[in-house]
Amino acid sequence: MKKKFITALLCAAMTASMLAGCGSNNGGNSGGNDANADANADAGDDANADANADAGDDAEGASGDENTLTVWCWDPKFNIYAMEQAGKVYQAEHPEFNVNVVETPWDDVQKKLTTAATGGAMDTLPDIMLVQDNAFQKNVISFPEAFTDLTDSGIDFTQFGEAKTAYSVVDGKNYGVPFDNGAVVACYRTDILEEAGFTLDDFTDITWDEYLEKGKVVLEKTGKPLLSCQSTESDVIMMMLQSCGASLFDDSGNPAMVGNESLKKVMETYQQLVETGVCKLVNSWDEYVQTLTTETVAGTINGCWIMASIQSAADQSGKWGLTNMPSLVGVDGATNYSNNGGSSWAITSNCKNMELAKDFLKSTFAGSVELYETILPDSGALATYLPAGDSDVYAEPSEFYGGDAVFKKITEYASKCPSNNTGVYYYEGRDAIATAIQNVVGGSDIDTELEIAQSTVEGLMEQ
Repeated sequence: MKKKFITALLCAAMTASMLAGCGSNNGGNSGGNDANADANADAGDDANADANADAGDDAEGASGDENTLTVWCWDPKFNIYAMEQAGKVYQAEHPEFNVNVVETPWDDVQKKLTTAATGGAMDTLPDIMLVQDNAFQKNVISFPEAFTDLTDSGIDFTQFGEAKTAYSVVDGKNYGVPFDNGAVVACYRTDILEEAGFTLDDFTDITWDEYLEKGKVVLEKTGKPLLSCQSTESDVIMMMLQSCGASLFDDSGNPAMVGNESLKKVMETYQQLVETGVCKLVNSWDEYVQTLTTETVAGTINGCWIMASIQSAADQSGKWGLTNMPSLVGVDGATNYSNNGGSSWAITSNCKNMELAKDFLKSTFAGSVELYETILPDSGALATYLPAGDSDVYAEPSEFYGGDAVFKKITEYASKCPSNNTGVYYYEGRDAIATAIQNVVGGSDIDTELEIAQSTVEGLMEQ
C-alpha cells in the first residue's frame, strides 16, 4: 500500500510541476505562498538576482562548505527575499557565513524530495528546504528519513502560534521552523457597510448566523454580496472547520467525515450563504480577485496573504477594514480564528552542517525580531513568531485599512488559531469535500455527499 501511495505521490508531483511549467496558478489552493508570487511581484528589491544567478542545474545537494548552507525555496520577492535577509542578520555575528538560496518552485521541491526518498538519493537534498504547511506532515510521515528532528535543537517553539507549529509536528516531535503567517482575516469595504447601516465593529467577534443576517441586509441595501468564493474549491469550508479545531481525519489519520457534526454544520452554513446570495460563487482565482478589486462584493474571508491582492486596487485605500472571521454556532470549540496557507523551514537529513543549520534558524526565523521588521515592509511577509508582533513596525497604522495596526492584529489572530490534524491524505480529503459541497449547493443531501467523500478517500488510501 505504501509503495503504491508513494508512486502516486511522485506522479502527482510531476504532474503538478508540468502544470506549473505551463503557467497554471491557482492562488486558492496554494494557500498563500503561490498567491504571493504574483501579489508581491513588485515588492522588495533585486538583492536575490546575484544569489540565484548561478543556481541553474547545479541546485542539487547540500553545501560542502563549513560556513555555507544551501536552501531550496520559491518566490524571489517573498520567501527567497526573507531567507537572504536572514543570511545578512546571521552574518552580523558570523561574518564568514553564507547562504546559497536556490530558487525552487514548491512543485519541484515536492518532486525532488519524493525522488530522493524513493530512489535512495538523499545526497541530492539541500541543507534546508521550505515546505508548505498542509504538506508537511504528509511528507514527514511518508519520508521520515529525509527530515531532521528539531525538538531538542534549542529552538523555543512556544514563541510561535500553537496552531502554526502543529503543522510540522509528527508524533510529538518538531520537524519545522514556522515562517509565514496564514492567519485568516475578514476584510470589509467599510464604505459599503456604512451604506447598509453597519460599521466594522458590527462584524467583529460575530457568529456565522449573525454574519448571514447582516449579509442579507447588505445585499438588500447595496446589491452587493458580503463574500465571494471559487465554486470548485473548499478553502472556506476548511477555514470554518479549523476555526473550531475540527478536521476531516481522526487522530490516527483515518477519514472522519461521516458523523462529523462540525463538518456538517460547516456545510449547512456554506449552503445557506450561497442560497441567500450572501456569497457569490465564481469559477476561477482571477474572477475571485476581480470581485474584490472591482467592488463586486463587500468583503472577503481568507488567509492574510489575500491583503496583497486587495491592495492592488490602490484607489480603494482607506475604504477597507480588517477584523476576525465569524464563529460557528452550536459547535464545541468554536472560535473566530483560523488559518489558510503558509509554510515552514525544514532541515534535511543530508545537511552537512547540522549544528550550523540549527543555530542559523534559531537565531533568525526563531529568534530575530529585527529580521521580521526588515522583511515586512518590502515583502509583506507576516511573522508567526509572536515577539515580532510587539515591535514598533508591526504597530504602525495602515492607511489602506483605515489607519488600523493590522499587522499587530493579525499576529494576535495567529496566536489564537486552533490546531487541526492534516495527516497524509489532507489534499485528497480537501478535494473530496470540494466535490461534495458543489453537489450540496446543486441540491444533493449533505449526509449522502459526506458518505461519498469518505468512501472516495478510503478508496485512495487502499490503493
